[in-house]
Amino acid sequence: MTTRTDLSDSPLIEGRDDLLSVFSGGEKPKADWRIGTEHEKFVYRLADHRAPSWDEPGGIRDLLMGLTEFGWRPVLEDGKVIALSGSDGTISLEPAGQLELSGAPLATLHDTCAEAGRHLEQVKAIGDRLGLGFLGLGMWPDKTRAELPVMPKGRYAIMLRHMPRVGGLGLDMMLRTCTIQVNLDYSSEADMVKKFRVGLALQPLATALFANSPLTEGKPNGFKSFRSHIWTDTDPHRTGMLPQVFEDGFGYESYCDYALDVPMYFVMRDGRYIDCAGESFRAFLDGKLPQLPGEKPTIADWTDHLSTAFPEVRLKSFLEMRGADGGRWGRICALPALWVGLLYDQGALDAAWDLVKHWTIEEREALRSAVPAQALEAPVPGGGTMRELGARVLDIASSGLSARACLDGGGTNETGFLDPLRDVIATGITPADRLLAWYNGEWNGDVSKVYDELSF
Repeated sequence: MTTRTDLSDSPLIEGRDDLLSVFSGGEKPKADWRIGTEHEKFVYRLADHRAPSWDEPGGIRDLLMGLTEFGWRPVLEDGKVIALSGSDGTISLEPAGQLELSGAPLATLHDTCAEAGRHLEQVKAIGDRLGLGFLGLGMWPDKTRAELPVMPKGRYAIMLRHMPRVGGLGLDMMLRTCTIQVNLDYSSEADMVKKFRVGLALQPLATALFANSPLTEGKPNGFKSFRSHIWTDTDPHRTGMLPQVFEDGFGYESYCDYALDVPMYFVMRDGRYIDCAGESFRAFLDGKLPQLPGEKPTIADWTDHLSTAFPEVRLKSFLEMRGADGGRWGRICALPALWVGLLYDQGALDAAWDLVKHWTIEEREALRSAVPAQALEAPVPGGGTMRELGARVLDIASSGLSARACLDGGGTNETGFLDPLRDVIATGITPADRLLAWYNGEWNGDVSKVYDELSF
């Protein structure tokens, strides 16, 4: 989740054009399109697999401060370090101490994968010193909510209070899950719309390919991606497949209206979060927010608010692909490879749209509902399975990456970053399937073995 830096000089919103400018301001010529990869990981004590608190000796605070040895700069809230900034982007904390890198906008997959490698080397170096390990999964496989700490971030305190009012699994989303995401650019409103539609329709495929959360509190939970299922019972006002994206006339105006209808969480003033959970941003625009009577929002308030909507694909000044479970290094590289291959080459984008453009709202919803449990075996509109669709989509993504012709120093293009996904399609075995096979086989039901097998 976004960590706000100082935006105290942000201008007031004078009218609707200011709201829309956040989206239109993201338009970039193709030569300036970049890749921003975000990935989260669980942090645990090597000695006993416990999730460390922020302030304990050798805990999350010490981990963040240790990383400053590599040039990272502390970001403070109420005098406490809760994030880091640097040339490789931002390191931040999810609510229970999950460590996230929000990577810098980079030109190629070679660059973004090298960035991920640097980050993992750095956290492992400090983690080894502190007795900490890092786990690449979509959900804690053994921890209860009560066993997990809460980080000292004001927005999280507000969300933790609000989540149980609107859904049954929102606290699990906050405390027990990890994801990989990629942020991508668009050249125009029309380009954004087409990328949004393809990304949204095929987001269940990413969920299936990256399914990696089949265990909860030490036992199988009945899902391949329980993380994805959690989002179906988190908050219906700010999650889902956004059917309006596929309606004629969809664009910046439509998404603006959607975001305005998303209930607020907070407003930040003087470095502190003010609880506005459930209030209307429309009322805020009219100076009628009960917590700040007579005060109107700034552009920073609007960008903060946009970060509190959680659909499967999210629009800010770029598009975020949000459907994948967390995983290890190869999958951190594979997720941006999938979406860059599909969305950054016009021929690939057109071919991907041809695959999904005839799907109905009901068919897209059915696919979204089926995938968390069935993953690659979920039936797709028009017949066949997700595995069969995945093979076609990976071929399109590979052609898109080939067309980009972005070579590393050895003359290799970007298509190799899809190899982990090709392996999933070829074998029919997702990361979740492999976990369940270990659990039911050589682990003999002992979920603690996951720390030996899937740590970074």
